[in-house]
Order: sequence, then C-alpha cells, then structure tokens
Amino acid sequence: MDSGEKIKQVVKEKYGEIAKQGKMQSSRSCCCPDSSSGVDYSIFSEDYSKVEGYNPDADLGLGCGIPTESAKIKPGDTVLDLGSGAGMDAFVARRIVGESGLVIGVDMTESMIEKARENNQKLGYKNVEFRFGEIENLPVSDSTVDMVISNCVLNLVPDKFKAYQEIYRVLKPGGHFSISDVVLMGDLPPAIQSAAEMHAGCVAGALKKDHYLSIIKRAGFSDTLIVKEKPINIPDNMLSKYLSDDALQTFKNAGPVILSITVYAEKPQQYKERCSCCG
Repeated sequence: MDSGEKIKQVVKEKYGEIAKQGKMQSSRSCCCPDSSSGVDYSIFSEDYSKVEGYNPDADLGLGCGIPTESAKIKPGDTVLDLGSGAGMDAFVARRIVGESGLVIGVDMTESMIEKARENNQKLGYKNVEFRFGEIENLPVSDSTVDMVISNCVLNLVPDKFKAYQEIYRVLKPGGHFSISDVVLMGDLPPAIQSAAEMHAGCVAGALKKDHYLSIIKRAGFSDTLIVKEKPINIPDNMLSKYLSDDALQTFKNAGPVILSITVYAEKPQQYKERCSCCG
C-alpha cells in the first residue's frame, strides 16, 4: 500500500468513527477529529444553524466554511457536493435548487453515505442522491454538473491535481465551483507533516496557498477568486502530542500558518481537453 492509499485508509477509519458517533462525540471539526483529546474544536467550523436548509442530524461540524454562500446556485441547477459526509451542504444546496434541480453527494466513507441516505429519507427529497466514490475518480459523467461545492475535504485527497482535473471534467462549460479548504502560509513542523491522524484532521495534507491556487489554474480553471479567508489556530494540547515545548513555541511565534479559505473558480465556456499526464 503506497503512502496515498495509507492516508485514505486513515481518513476512512477516522470519519467512519465520526459518522457512527455523531456530532457530540466527535471533536466537531475537520481540523482534528480526535475525540480522545476531550477538546471542543467547534471554533474551527462555521455555524450553519441559521442557514436555510440546515438539518441538525446532518451537522457533524466537520467543515471549515460555508461554500454554498458564494456558490451562485440557482433553481434548477445540478450541484455536486464532494466529500458530502452526512449531507449538510447537500441539503443546503437542495433548498436552493428546489424541486427542479438535482444534488449529488459523493463520499468515500461507506458509513457516511449510509448516514446521509438515512437523513435524506427522513427529509423525503427525491432529487438528492449520495454516491460512494473517490474524488480522484468521480462516479459522475462528463460535463453534467452546473456547479461543485466541497467543505474541508480536498486537503484530505493525496493527489489534488487529479481531484481538480475530475472537477473540471464533470462541470459543464461555464460551470463553476465554490470550495472551502485548508491551506498553509508557512511550513508545518515535520512531526505534524508525518502524523497520519493529522492528515485525517485536514492539516498535514494541506498545501501552501500559492501552490494550491496554481493547481486550480493548471487544471484549466479561470476567474479564480478567494472569497473568504481566516486563520485556524489549533489548540496547544493537540499540537503538544507531536511537538516539544520549544518546537511548539517556535511554531506559534511564526504567526498564522494554517488558513481556511473559500475559493471560487469557473470552467471556461470554450475549453480544451486537458492532458491527463501534464495538465
């Protein structure tokens, strides 16, 4: 098993546990889903409770933004939610697209798919569906989606360029995405970079901001815009599991290193097929 597959396995196990435990037992944030720490990490996630379409059963507090805010979703749109979890963002999108639209959620964790389908059955939506699959190989046909949303998930994907190629493939010409994610403004200490559970917590798998944006451009997207940005501060007692006191102080003195951003970008109306090997 290569390093990418190992990371995926850790992510599946961690998020499978959260799906079964629910919000109160999870640490309530993608940015360290470690219930053993006993810390409430809800400061990392956004408050969805006043968002139209909010469903408390689907709210596991695993996001780092509200991508639907800047998604420009319209009634009748087909929306794809990547890493859909228990369905929170998919249900918010459903509220906007209405009866004439379609919302598709994709997740690679079977227990999350089960939970999302259970929540959808309670809501009675006929035009929301959840598919098992990976972002690097989406179970979605070419050029069939008006827009893509995702909330703190792309950083978990080992091959981010392949992920954005897939987003480009499934979007219709002129389609767009709104994605909330975690990026870096500096270097993470090696101990954090190598920690498997910190990959599952969105942090170790994050790229530097400029590199992240360059991947989006290389995948073929245009009109890229960061519509929201905020620093993420991981509590000391989480970091101290990996860092010595001196290393922890050095990391904190460096200033904001980890950021939550929401990025908007478009697939051009006229586009060329992308080369799968070099973009």
